[in-house]
Amino acid sequence: MYKNKIKKVNYPELFQTDSSPYGRTYVKWTEKWWQWVFSIPKDQSPIIDGTGENCAIGQRGPVWYLGGTTGSTSHAMRSCVIPHRKSILFPIIVSQFSRSEKPTLNYRELIRYTANDINHFSLLQVIIDDIFLTDLSKYRIQSYFNLDLIENNIWGIKSGPTMAASDGFWIFLKPLPMGEHVIKFQGIEPNFRTDVTYNITIN
Repeated sequence: MYKNKIKKVNYPELFQTDSSPYGRTYVKWTEKWWQWVFSIPKDQSPIIDGTGENCAIGQRGPVWYLGGTTGSTSHAMRSCVIPHRKSILFPIIVSQFSRSEKPTLNYRELIRYTANDINHFSLLQVIIDDIFLTDLSKYRIQSYFNLDLIENNIWGIKSGPTMAASDGFWIFLKPLPMGEHVIKFQGIEPNFRTDVTYNITIN
């Protein structure tokens, strides 16, 4: 339905994966996104929120995180108010596992395990204000990092410090102009699909 609307323009502006926005590498910001997700109790989690009512929970600093979905909530339509001059980071589709879930895997094995489904993705799509972003496969990020799991976390994993691997495709937007915007992203891999629309107000 969007095929005839593809435009090649400079807006919106994206950070590139070799950049260091606000003094942190792109990779480190994706790790911060996961730390944000696991710092929020399940009943308040923005990634199982069906309306966007939880989108401001835990947000601080120059980057605003948008949640994807989980296996139980593959589709979401959310509304969110974001302060002016905030950059926006979100995963198109991403896989993550920790040593708490896979204690028998060493770090190389955990990275390979996490990458397996992402290696076989079949759809990446991001549309911002009717503009299709292109070359999305170049925004793949792999990471292995420290993660502190709180009680009642989104996956229901035993709380405490652990190591985690992440692999997937991320979009890191420079601040959008003030006003109304629509961010839509979809991804499909063999064992998961996600389809999220955010109606954004920048004020």
